[in-house]
Amino acid sequence: MSLKTQIESDIKQAMLAKEKDKLTALRAIKSLILLEETKEGRVHGTEVTEAEEIQLLSKAAKQRRESAEIFEKQNRQDLADKEKAELEIIESYLPKQLSEAELKEALQAIIARVGASAPSDMGKVMGVATKELAGKADGKAVSQMVKQLLA
Repeated sequence: MSLKTQIESDIKQAMLAKEKDKLTALRAIKSLILLEETKEGRVHGTEVTEAEEIQLLSKAAKQRRESAEIFEKQNRQDLADKEKAELEIIESYLPKQLSEAELKEALQAIIARVGASAPSDMGKVMGVATKELAGKADGKAVSQMVKQLLA
């Protein structure tokens, strides 16, 4: 089942259950998918691929995470809580995030494969890591771990 179909089904369930926060988050996801499908240069009628879906969800999750941080710094806990609730719903559609140990193991394998040995090789490692770990780990966490491993 495609993400779009799953979201549409979940929107109906959220409407019936009168779950306002969940409905808001689901509608935001559906909007992102529809915008991607109708984007200029895209062949009419083509579905969004799974990789594109993960990318859209990751971007939406990152936006919610950053917004929540900003609201907390501004002492707007009500808005921060709303963003966190939406983030939780969005993350439920993303693949399971790698633990720190799993991330380290995956990055060590990538480093060995590309032959990186110094901090100057970070670009090579990050290029491969961002493609392979898309949706499974936060880009900032990947970057920090690569820096540690290459130092």
